[in-house]
Amino acid sequence: MTTVCSLSARGVGAVLLLAGLWVCSQAQAQAQAQTQAYMQEQVEVQALDQLEPLDQIQDQAQQQEQEEQTPAQRPNIVLILADDLGFSDIAPYGSEIHTPSLSALAARGIQFTNYHTAASCAPTRGMLLTGVESHRNGVPNIPETIPPELEQYPNYRGTLGHNVVTVASLLQDAGYHTYMAGKWHLGKTPDLLPYRRGFERTVTMADTGADNWEQKPYIPIYKRANWFADGERFDLPEDFYSSRFLIDKTIEFIDSNRGDGQPFFAYVPFQAVHIPVQAPQEFTNKYMGVYDRGWDVLRAQRQARAIELGVVPADSAMVRMSTTNDWDSYNADEQRYHAKRMAVYAGMVDAMDHHIGRLIEYLKLSGQYDNTVFIFTSDNGSEASGGDSPRSPALQLSLSLQDYNNDYDTLGTRGSFNYIGPSFASAAAAPLAFYKFYAGEGGMRVPLIIAGGSIPAAQRQTGAFVWVTDIAPTILELTGVNRPSARYGGKPVEPMLGRSLVPLLRGEVARVYDPQDAIGYELAGNSALFQGDFKIVRNRGPVGDNRWHLFDIVKDPGETRDLSELMPERLLEMQSLYDAYVLANGVRPVPADYNEELQGVLNGVRNRFGSQILLGLLGFLVLAPCYVIYRSRRSGTRRA
Repeated sequence: MTTVCSLSARGVGAVLLLAGLWVCSQAQAQAQAQTQAYMQEQVEVQALDQLEPLDQIQDQAQQQEQEEQTPAQRPNIVLILADDLGFSDIAPYGSEIHTPSLSALAARGIQFTNYHTAASCAPTRGMLLTGVESHRNGVPNIPETIPPELEQYPNYRGTLGHNVVTVASLLQDAGYHTYMAGKWHLGKTPDLLPYRRGFERTVTMADTGADNWEQKPYIPIYKRANWFADGERFDLPEDFYSSRFLIDKTIEFIDSNRGDGQPFFAYVPFQAVHIPVQAPQEFTNKYMGVYDRGWDVLRAQRQARAIELGVVPADSAMVRMSTTNDWDSYNADEQRYHAKRMAVYAGMVDAMDHHIGRLIEYLKLSGQYDNTVFIFTSDNGSEASGGDSPRSPALQLSLSLQDYNNDYDTLGTRGSFNYIGPSFASAAAAPLAFYKFYAGEGGMRVPLIIAGGSIPAAQRQTGAFVWVTDIAPTILELTGVNRPSARYGGKPVEPMLGRSLVPLLRGEVARVYDPQDAIGYELAGNSALFQGDFKIVRNRGPVGDNRWHLFDIVKDPGETRDLSELMPERLLEMQSLYDAYVLANGVRPVPADYNEELQGVLNGVRNRFGSQILLGLLGFLVLAPCYVIYRSRRSGTRRA
């Protein structure tokens, strides 16, 4: 009997082992198929390169024509992107945070109060750099949270496709120096890094985020913080702090070619103020005590200041988010802790502004400032993840396993982990509703300032609707560079659909979108469509109700008055336009039970530990029957 049982156990183990091997072989076969498809694509591209010399001749002629312009006619461009910065997080939009550099740019240029972007980082970055809708450029969501059901579709890879051209590539072709220092998050393989997407010099972090004080992943889905310089892996210096370092590198890149007669394009996507929220102590100290009255008071103060500045209408209202907790329910020590969390956040914004000021000062001293156009914006609204219980035992354990702590005394400094949670995130987006990931105004409406160079000072502020895909075409028109044709580098590419803002900047028009123009948007099931002054929006749970609502976002940017019942025809018409947008752009529905945070965990575990988990599971399945037999024999022996 024992022999039979042993053989049975071995048989079960063999079957399970074979099953595991079959799974592995299928995964290997799939990988080989993908590799073969990629190789075939490269062969086709090479064939196209040989068959279509006309494309190359046209590209060369276009480049020569553009390079013949004198440097004085071609401004330098500095594109600055904050990370997770809320609508009212800088002084020109109603903040109490000290941002003199950005305030000076706003005073010198034009401040946009109705600019919209995607509600998550990678989709914004893809559209910002290409002028192409996110479902067409390959980045409809961050790759970390795309559900497996959607990964089969070519436009749901979460990495920037080769069917689009970056504004950096076009500027480089036209004789511009192109530099990047900061967060990329559009792909980590050599062909997807910015060094291969039009940037001449780069130092870049390829993940969703990373520590601001050292080369360290901020969440365990990453084995390391993936930094690259000019396409190669890169080790950060010991004295690293993200905002200072990124401006140091930007100045280094610009200065390396100063005086050669060529203009430059510098892209500076900061880590500030993405999680982990960290700041030098001297910047945090400036805001100690500022937030002692809590998030509701701060939200009201920012609303009042935004109204005073003309950023929102005088009669605009705001809603209190369901995720905002009762400040008075916390004891004095808890309130003190929450207030410091926000003080560190403010310090991080302040530090970013300080280092932007260093770049501006360098350009002034080197004689390049007057011929430089600055574009400043954020990739999405404020980040609400993490909750408002940062001292819970579960979180303490999790942080300790990552060699982090969130002790009060060291909050924001090296080794600490900080975030502001949903209550202060709602204040950071004041007076708007919702925040990052959601399609409410708080997730999508962010600051935009364009200043310098030939930008006239005729108007300081505009409420015209502007969309993220408009930035790349604007840069091209400012620099005198043509949009890409239907083919680039011998293969077809998606056209830039964004509108140039130059006529608006020059005061020639009051808006770049007509009242009948429709702009659709979708990210992880959260959806919106803009048309004229109106917006329909549908937010999934856990914060949204998964129903369509209609708002006049010019009169009611806080989305407080749903017009669905008052204007049912408009709602139906805009829903029909949204359906057309879905079909035209290959938008796929997310699974009914999709949860973005949970999917991020599952994808992260699979991508980092997949093979180990499979082997562990197989080992468990092989050994478990033997253990059961062993226990049954022990029990039988005892009974005997």
